[in-house]
Amino acid sequence: MGFDINEPEQRRKLRAAIDSAGINIGKLWLYYFSIGGSVGEYEVEAYLQGMLSIPELERNLLAMAANDLLNNSGEPRAPYSDELPGDDPPTTGDPETP
Repeated sequence: MGFDINEPEQRRKLRAAIDSAGINIGKLWLYYFSIGGSVGEYEVEAYLQGMLSIPELERNLLAMAANDLLNNSGEPRAPYSDELPGDDPPTTGDPETP
Protein backbone atom coordinates (compact mmCIF):
# COMPACT_ATOMS: atom_id res chain seq x y z
CA MET A 1 0.00 0.00 0.00
CA GLY A 2 1.44 3.36 -0.99
CA PHE A 3 1.05 6.77 0.52
CA ASP A 4 -1.79 8.92 -0.72
CA ILE A 5 -1.05 12.57 -1.35
CA ASN A 6 -2.41 13.80 2.01
CA GLU A 7 -1.14 11.03 4.27
CA PRO A 8 2.20 12.63 5.24
CA GLU A 9 0.52 15.94 6.18
CA GLN A 10 -2.25 14.19 8.12
CA ARG A 11 0.35 12.12 9.98
CA ARG A 12 2.49 15.18 10.76
CA LYS A 13 -0.49 17.10 12.18
CA LEU A 14 -1.70 14.09 14.18
CA ARG A 15 1.78 13.68 15.65
CA ALA A 16 1.98 17.40 16.49
CA ALA A 17 -1.42 17.26 18.22
CA ILE A 18 -0.61 14.28 20.43
CA ASP A 19 2.91 15.49 21.20
CA SER A 20 1.72 18.95 22.26
CA ALA A 21 -0.93 17.41 24.51
CA GLY A 22 1.43 14.82 26.00
CA ILE A 23 -0.65 11.87 24.74
CA ASN A 24 1.49 8.76 24.40
CA ILE A 25 1.02 6.27 21.58
CA GLY A 26 -0.26 3.55 23.92
CA LYS A 27 -3.06 5.77 25.22
CA LEU A 28 -3.93 6.92 21.69
CA TRP A 29 -3.97 3.36 20.40
CA LEU A 30 -6.14 2.05 23.25
CA TYR A 31 -8.76 4.74 22.67
CA TYR A 32 -8.53 4.27 18.87
CA PHE A 33 -9.02 0.51 19.29
CA SER A 34 -11.98 1.05 21.63
CA ILE A 35 -13.79 3.10 18.96
CA GLY A 36 -13.33 0.46 16.27
CA GLY A 37 -9.78 0.88 14.98
CA SER A 38 -8.27 -2.29 13.61
CA VAL A 39 -4.56 -1.48 13.22
CA GLY A 40 -2.25 -2.83 15.92
CA GLU A 41 -0.31 -0.64 18.33
CA TYR A 42 3.04 -1.37 16.65
CA GLU A 43 1.58 -0.46 13.27
CA VAL A 44 0.23 2.83 14.67
CA GLU A 45 3.68 3.60 16.06
CA ALA A 46 5.28 2.79 12.68
CA TYR A 47 2.67 4.96 10.93
CA LEU A 48 3.40 7.89 13.24
CA GLN A 49 7.13 7.50 12.46
CA GLY A 50 6.40 7.54 8.72
CA MET A 51 7.46 3.95 8.19
CA LEU A 52 4.06 2.49 7.33
CA SER A 53 1.02 3.58 5.39
CA ILE A 54 -2.44 2.83 6.75
CA PRO A 55 -5.86 3.16 5.09
CA GLU A 56 -7.72 6.47 5.15
CA LEU A 57 -10.48 5.09 7.42
CA GLU A 58 -7.90 4.06 10.04
CA ARG A 59 -6.16 7.46 9.81
CA ASN A 60 -9.49 9.18 10.38
CA LEU A 61 -10.21 6.96 13.38
CA LEU A 62 -6.80 7.89 14.80
CA ALA A 63 -7.65 11.58 14.29
CA MET A 64 -11.00 11.05 16.02
CA ALA A 65 -9.32 9.29 18.94
CA ALA A 66 -6.72 12.04 19.31
CA ASN A 67 -9.33 14.80 19.13
CA ASP A 68 -11.53 13.04 21.70
CA LEU A 69 -8.54 12.70 24.02
CA LEU A 70 -7.68 16.38 23.49
CA ASN A 71 -11.23 17.23 24.61
CA ASN A 72 -11.11 20.92 23.60
CA SER A 73 -7.90 21.50 25.53
CA GLY A 74 -6.84 24.32 23.23
CA GLU A 75 -4.10 22.17 21.71
CA PRO A 76 -3.90 21.83 17.92
CA ARG A 77 -6.30 19.16 16.69
CA ALA A 78 -5.68 16.27 14.35
CA PRO A 79 -7.28 16.74 10.92
CA TYR A 80 -9.48 14.25 9.13
CA SER A 81 -8.49 13.35 5.58
CA ASP A 82 -11.29 15.42 4.06
CA GLU A 83 -10.04 18.53 5.85
CA LEU A 84 -6.73 18.51 3.96
CA PRO A 85 -6.23 20.00 0.50
CA GLY A 86 -7.38 17.51 -2.10
CA ASP A 87 -5.56 16.20 -5.09
CA ASP A 88 -8.56 16.57 -7.38
CA PRO A 89 -7.88 18.52 -10.55
CA PRO A 90 -9.58 21.92 -10.76
CA THR A 91 -12.92 21.91 -12.51
CA THR A 92 -14.17 24.38 -15.08
CA GLY A 93 -17.50 24.79 -13.28
CA ASP A 94 -19.36 23.04 -16.13
CA PRO A 95 -20.33 19.50 -15.06
CA GLU A 96 -20.52 18.42 -18.72
CA THR A 97 -16.90 19.43 -19.43
CA PRO A 98 -14.20 16.91 -18.38
